[in-house]
Amino acid sequence: MKALTYHGAHDVRVDNVPDPSIYADDDVILRVTATAICGSDLHLYRGKIPQTEHGDIFGHEFMGEVVETGRGVTNLQKGDRVVVPFVIACGDCFFCHLQQYSACETTNGGHGAALNKKQIPAPAALFGFSHLYGGIPGGQAEYVRVPKANVGPIKVPSTLADDKVLFLSDILPTAWQAVKNAEIGKGSRVAIYGAGPVGLLSAACARYLGAEQIFMVDHNAYRLAFAEQRYGVIPINFDEIDDPAAAIIERTLGNRGVDGVIDAVGFEAKGSKTETLLTNLKIEGSSGKALRQCIAAVRRGGVVSVPGVYAGFIHGFMFGDAFDKGITFKMGQTHVQKWLPELLELIEKGLIHPEEIVTHYLPLDAAEQGYKIFDKREEECRKVILVPGATTPEAARDKVTGIVNTPLMP
Repeated sequence: MKALTYHGAHDVRVDNVPDPSIYADDDVILRVTATAICGSDLHLYRGKIPQTEHGDIFGHEFMGEVVETGRGVTNLQKGDRVVVPFVIACGDCFFCHLQQYSACETTNGGHGAALNKKQIPAPAALFGFSHLYGGIPGGQAEYVRVPKANVGPIKVPSTLADDKVLFLSDILPTAWQAVKNAEIGKGSRVAIYGAGPVGLLSAACARYLGAEQIFMVDHNAYRLAFAEQRYGVIPINFDEIDDPAAAIIERTLGNRGVDGVIDAVGFEAKGSKTETLLTNLKIEGSSGKALRQCIAAVRRGGVVSVPGVYAGFIHGFMFGDAFDKGITFKMGQTHVQKWLPELLELIEKGLIHPEEIVTHYLPLDAAEQGYKIFDKREEECRKVILVPGATTPEAARDKVTGIVNTPLMP
């Protein structure tokens, strides 16, 4: 089969690799009908995530048709159309019973936080996200093995096109959890740092949940313009404003700051020259620029919600300011399985439209080009969907935006 594989920083290729096969009784094999490039994939693409090896198959946002099932699979059968959570969870451990699926203690085989050897058990395995998270081949491929198939994969109705439901795999529940963690509701004021896919969908979720003011901080003018037009955000371009947090505070009631802040940027935030040097020298794991801004912008007693990926040490964390303001931090990988039923219902009712952020539909064979466009923010790119079997961008778009009125298999 064809799959997108890693060959070093900024070097990914669509190669011919062996087809996946059933390994455990509760595995299924999926024929991928749509997969997407995530902002987290860019961390891998840039060589920033440890234990990424040559030949690794990327991709943790995917959906498709079940073509083979293990003998222990009870809730899926051949021909089912499903979306697969990027988190692989067993459903039966201590954390899964708490619905903390991204902390599942059985799927990752002993890996964990690279700088904290006491972090045992490791967090859940993730599809296509380095051997730090289990080394499970990802879904930017024609076929993929899905472990623990009795927990997570959700059947989607034939009345919904692929692009409407694909983001249930990651970025929609990630945005939803981020907004829920920030305790955003009717009348809330929220600031979102980062206008990438998760940031945009966070704005969509915050607006649906009744936020009164939504500030969005980024330096890509076209993304800010989309967010302003579609979600009514107050755009703040940090290439034009030196201190976005100050600009946010000035526009809030009593100059108190916002109720919640969402850091949808993560460890590759555009920081100072010192931070860039320290991260390049591997002395520091992450840029703290976005987090410092979040701490500054949130009101006393507010919440900083962090869906953005971080790794290793951060200098200048301003922990004293966080303590003085009584801030709550909520963060971590998304408990995708927890949120799927209610989010699918919102999509079915037409209350949330995740597909509206997509700008590029490409054949899987053009994945290398897709990564370059997304990485460099070319062609006003917001989100890329890759489609196995398509031969042109137009065919890719037609395949995933058309309604599925008949079963995928006879």
